[in-house]
Amino acid sequence: MNSADPYHIAFVSCNETHWGGSEELWGAAAAELARRGHRISIAKPNLPKGEPAIRLLHDVKCKLHDLAKFPLLPKVLYGVFSLISRAAGLSWQLARLDLALRFSRPQLVVLSQGGNWDGFLYAGVLRRLGIPYVLICQKATELYWPSDWMRERCKAMYAGAQRAYFVSRHNHRLTEEQMGMPIPNAEVVRNPFLTSWDAPLPWPDIKDGLKLACVGRFFPMEKGQDMLLRVMAMPKWRARAVHVSFFGAGDRAEGLKEMAAFHGLDNVSFPGFIRNVQGGIWAQHHALILPTRAEGLPLVVVETMMAGRVTITTDVAGSAEVCTDGETGFIAAAPTEASIDAAMERAWAARAEWPAIGAAAAASIRTQVPPSPANAFADILMRVIDGRSVPAESSAPIEEFAKAAG
Repeated sequence: MNSADPYHIAFVSCNETHWGGSEELWGAAAAELARRGHRISIAKPNLPKGEPAIRLLHDVKCKLHDLAKFPLLPKVLYGVFSLISRAAGLSWQLARLDLALRFSRPQLVVLSQGGNWDGFLYAGVLRRLGIPYVLICQKATELYWPSDWMRERCKAMYAGAQRAYFVSRHNHRLTEEQMGMPIPNAEVVRNPFLTSWDAPLPWPDIKDGLKLACVGRFFPMEKGQDMLLRVMAMPKWRARAVHVSFFGAGDRAEGLKEMAAFHGLDNVSFPGFIRNVQGGIWAQHHALILPTRAEGLPLVVVETMMAGRVTITTDVAGSAEVCTDGETGFIAAAPTEASIDAAMERAWAARAEWPAIGAAAAASIRTQVPPSPANAFADILMRVIDGRSVPAESSAPIEEFAKAAG
């Protein structure tokens, strides 16, 4: 087929939640490829019709398949059915995926994972049908390892993939360790961001004290908001002109709010989810505080640096790959309360330098992330499908990706 001819590319997400940051890359790349004239199919359980990204995919004529939909059965009843029998619900999703792909036969499937091994059952369908596929791996963490019976299937998933795309070098290395095998056909890619590429934001007024934003899903097991609340309960932080706003959503929100009330904290607040992160968060806040325990590369770190703000986060996954401690932010040595407190203390001592640190961060991140990661990823996928993709080194620097993006 001539490279100018349209291709049929299917994007498959195994994420059963309605939408999240792990969906942004494939969603935006799919829309871009559809705008270029290619035939795009989307398959995902629990497609959220009201999500702007899904509306965009519909508007650019992508064919949408909700894998968690049972004909003639109301969605709420299917949800009850899936809760009663998890295996039956997942089996139905796999059967719908098999049926959708068996007759459409795309030239390439992009299988997006919220983690680094959660798509192994979906990959089994692709291997059985003999359809070429690539993987997106949005997170790898020491907290979650596949069980032994899963690992053989996970290893087969990676062995069968034409390419594996990770969002940090850490995630690539850890996945190799968890699989016990090299993954040489891997590249590092970046996720789309919600702040402006053009220029950092003006520095906010500081007359009411320092305003820190903790941005992320309310899921303390991974995001570590519980540790930050304990730190903010220390007498020294209660006494300082520092306020933390917790932005996000999730079914642990009330638990975190009640934990803050239990500690009697008046130096924190919970504004909730805000879609406009540039105007709604970074126009008013001076720094990000992210006490995370598990990540790929936090999108919020990239957005914070783009906005010209200070990052304070843990040395987890890819954050220290883009943020340099003491120069463009502050990195806690570990996801512990003592390490988070120590990083915050160093940041507090250097607070007069925050505008300069934010400016340095804004300049640095623009050398590490392309202006449009989704367009760059669409270009990468076209090179794969045209047979022009060349395997990268295991720990290839991200500058190579930025260079590829033009």
